[in-house]
Amino acid sequence: MAYTAMSGNGTTAGDDPLQTAVWRLRSRACWVDAAALLQPVTAQAALQRAALLVERCLYTEQGWEEAEDALRTAEALAHSDDERGAAACERGQLAYAATLHSVRDRADEARAALGRAAALIPPGVAGRAVLDFRRGLLAENLARSPQAARAAYRRAHAGATAHADPLLLSFTWRHLAGLALREGELAEARHGFAESLRIREELGYLVGTAPALASLADTETEPEATRLREEARRLFRLLGGVPTWLAGHLSPTPPAKGAATA
Repeated sequence: MAYTAMSGNGTTAGDDPLQTAVWRLRSRACWVDAAALLQPVTAQAALQRAALLVERCLYTEQGWEEAEDALRTAEALAHSDDERGAAACERGQLAYAATLHSVRDRADEARAALGRAAALIPPGVAGRAVLDFRRGLLAENLARSPQAARAAYRRAHAGATAHADPLLLSFTWRHLAGLALREGELAEARHGFAESLRIREELGYLVGTAPALASLADTETEPEATRLREEARRLFRLLGGVPTWLAGHLSPTPPAKGAATA
């Protein structure tokens, strides 16, 4: 699907110049500027614009109305099953983010929207991997079901591998590692967090690099753990305190090990 950030969508040399510009802004937490480059006159552009603004909500806890407006536009322009499924997937993600950040309890809406997306997006296509990952987020963080989350993340991981989506792989590695860490599987967690960090650094996904550094620090011994956290703090300050939820993780007393949001 067009709104996923995969190879060929601004992350590699030779990509469309517009997508390259959008990716560079997105990766530096400039979602509003990235969205401004996209004119929502087609379903594809409207979906990508909505996805950017939904992601902004998840990382900054701001911009909810703008994301709702962009999503309504995308839903109005969606005509094929693929487009309607993608819009439903974004609707589910926005409802999930609002629930996660305690803006409003929209858990039922998130589940219903992702259920609609599952009925519209067939297995085996690229968009299904994104959907599987988001269903894993709901299972992990709203339903508190690590087993269901792991199964969904593994499906997403396999799909991201099959469709060469490195950014999604960085997320699946990270969340599978978080589950492993909570179960005391330190070596497995360290490997997953290291893979996530490596991919994000290779892609230049700056806004996701500080969380990856902080998570990897949870699996390391001193002095490496302190070095990683200091680098995470530097990037966090550079981006103006984004993602907002990372502030607690970088405090002198971090939250429970394995906590991972993005």
